[in-house]
Amino acid sequence: MSRAVSLALFIAIALSILFGLHLFLWARLVRDPGWPRPWGAVLTAALALGAVSIPVSLFLGRASAPGSHPWLTWTGSVWLGLLFLLFVSLLGGDLLGLGGRLISKTAEAVGATSVEAVAAHRPAPADHDRRRFFARVIAGAAALLASGFGVAGLRSALGPVRVKRLEVHLPRLGGDLDGLTIVQLSDLHVGPTIGRQQIEDIVRRSNALSPDVVAITGDLVDGSVAELWGAVSPLGGLVAKLGVFFVTGNHEYYSGAAEWVEALPGLGVRVLRNERVELSRGASVLELGGVDDRSAARSGTPGHGEDLEKALAGWDRRRPLVLLAHQPRTVLDAARLGVDLQLSGHTHGGQIWPFGALVRLQQRFLAGLGRHRGTLIYVSRGTGYWGPPMRLGAPSEITELVLRAGV
Repeated sequence: MSRAVSLALFIAIALSILFGLHLFLWARLVRDPGWPRPWGAVLTAALALGAVSIPVSLFLGRASAPGSHPWLTWTGSVWLGLLFLLFVSLLGGDLLGLGGRLISKTAEAVGATSVEAVAAHRPAPADHDRRRFFARVIAGAAALLASGFGVAGLRSALGPVRVKRLEVHLPRLGGDLDGLTIVQLSDLHVGPTIGRQQIEDIVRRSNALSPDVVAITGDLVDGSVAELWGAVSPLGGLVAKLGVFFVTGNHEYYSGAAEWVEALPGLGVRVLRNERVELSRGASVLELGGVDDRSAARSGTPGHGEDLEKALAGWDRRRPLVLLAHQPRTVLDAARLGVDLQLSGHTHGGQIWPFGALVRLQQRFLAGLGRHRGTLIYVSRGTGYWGPPMRLGAPSEITELVLRAGV
């Protein structure tokens, strides 16, 4: 199947899902409540405009210069988040209603002593006014709940990024490297709604930690070098004693990965492509490896593709190895090859609850420190966000990892 056909199929499926979600919202928020005129027509028009704003804003965000359509871009992005929250709220109301009906019917059946008694307890035809009243209550409650969560999510995503500090013990780490700090930045998604100002703030916060290493674990950009160089260029101000390193994420392969790989060294960022470097302090050495994103081989970018065995070839097993890999799933192979610690992103920690439950099914590790067999893995919730400028139950982070020698 050609890339053009695959893209057309993806767009068709995405638009179908988008239409289905808006149809579900219309049924629960407009049709079932039966609002008096003109409110039904107003809500229908608002849902239709919201449905159109999402694909239009995404298309313009890719086809135009960043910031050229800010009002439409933000409208589509915010509505995408509210759409998800409304869907979850209404679906939750439906499930609660179904549970209530099942409990009621079970109680009636248990209370009946004969077939005749069961027949006598058959419910009367549903009252139309009563159904409409409950539909309006559910619609109003869902709208209030989604709006409240939406505001909270906006405040979380658009507020200052917090620093999350943790210590990680590596038994093979030499004493001279005890206390080495790695600042991990991940999933910044510089693009339509994240620009130069946010990157300058992140650079200031990172430098304030005086790190030994800065590791950028993919999904840095959502756009080409020509479009986003001005927004990304503050990364040239990152200061780290042993270097600033980057590995590609899946979004780089939607944004001209080859050009970004070539451009980033101009900002003092070392791109690790299925390779590793030695970081030393005193008599102790740490191996830092990095691989292309798992999606790279399918992207059509010549020469790109995750090759973990190539990255680890010749590794002195007496030294600890920290691996930068965008997707957490790489740890399944990294553990087989004896990697000490893997740093990943990609999941955003779910970004908007309860989406993380689905992400966990696909990636296994969602956020924080975990272990697969003998390999530790830390998954960042991300320093930026993607799509809706909202974070609910998964705040963004700049991660400060302090490596400690010993168990």
